[in-house]
This record gives sequence, structure tokens and C-alpha cells, in this order.
Amino acid sequence: MRALKSVPKSFLVPAALAPVLLATLAAPPARAEGDGGAVAAALLARVQGCEQLSKGRFRTDDGTPADIPVCGGKGVVHWKADLDIDCDGRPSRVCNKRTDPYFQPTTAFQDSRGRHLDSAKLPYVVVPGASKLWNHREAKVWGGGLAAIVHRGKVQYAVVGDTGSTDLIGEASYATARALGIDPHPVRGGAARGVTYIFFQGSQVGRIESRADAEREGARLAGEFLAG
Repeated sequence: MRALKSVPKSFLVPAALAPVLLATLAAPPARAEGDGGAVAAALLARVQGCEQLSKGRFRTDDGTPADIPVCGGKGVVHWKADLDIDCDGRPSRVCNKRTDPYFQPTTAFQDSRGRHLDSAKLPYVVVPGASKLWNHREAKVWGGGLAAIVHRGKVQYAVVGDTGSTDLIGEASYATARALGIDPHPVRGGAARGVTYIFFQGSQVGRIESRADAEREGARLAGEFLAG
């Protein structure tokens, strides 16, 4: 087994969190619902403040103030916003033209067989389309990259699966919302605020369509981030 990294003085972990972080690093990663609030709290503590990467700020919805910056540092990109439901991709019982008036049968990134992603089954995150405001590719946030989404004491690991408007931010798949306990309905669902998105720069999952692979690799990267 690889030796655990030492925790720098700049990030002293409260005693109550130590067992959780050791388990994250030393044991097979748990699914998001088994992580408990301690990992969520530790991740939020590591992304306090903002070193702004974007050249401006984003809106959460059309007509709302542009007040959400893209932040970065310590090997991650992060922002705090709302969570709108992306039901695009392969049609399913819950994601189709009847349930979502804005439904599109495509996603910006495809699986290992060239198929569009399944929002109902796969936790994925939507990033703003590349623009002069911010370019996700230049920030090493790529399709199939890993992210941790934190909301009300829960963590869900997901892949970067789609792109959206160049001026809007805060969107994730039906499956992501459901895993976080957020109403996943594409019209009436979502969360109005308090969702933190943390992207591990330069990361890439082997099979973008594999939820298990994303959760395993996401938990590993989160453990390294908390330890480093």
C-alpha cells in the first residue's frame, strides 16, 4: 500500500474528521451516500475563498445577476451556485420531450461506444461552454473529468458530461440531483442555491459512462486533495 501523504500545517484537520479522511485514503472509497457530512465539510473548508479564474462572472439563470465567479487553486476549479436539472442525452422514462420541454437527445461528450450520456442514470455535471469569459479546456476541466458536488452535507462524485450556455452556470444531470436528495424533475426540480462544484484539474475517468468508476476515482482524488 502506498504511504499516506502528510497533511500540511496550512490545513489542520479537526480531530472529528481524522477518521473519515483516513478511511477515504486508506480504504476502498465509499459511495457518496456513505461518506457522511464530515467529508462534505472538509471539502468545503478547502475551497473557502476565491482566487478568480474567470474574466467575469456568470448568471445562474437568465435574468439573474452575473455574480458567480469561477475560482481555482490547489489543483481544483470550483464555484458555488444553484443546480438546474440537465435531462439531455439518451431518452428515458424520466428524461424525454414529454417531461422536459427543452430536452435534447445529445450531450457534448459521449461514452466509450460513441453514445450520448444517460442523464437519468449517470451523475454528470454541465460546465459553461468555452468563451472569452472562461474556457474549461484551458483550465484542464475536460469531458470525462472528475468532480465532487457538495450539498447539505452530502457529496456526489460525477463526471463532466455536457456543456451549456457560455454565460450560465450551475447545472447537473437528473442522476446527480437525485443522489444529492434534490428534486430531479427537469421542470420543477433543482436547488435554488448552496451547491458547491469542485473539479479536479487534469483528471479523466477511463469510461465516462461508468458511475462506479467515477465514484471510485472521484473519492480517490478527493482524498488526495484533502491530504495535500
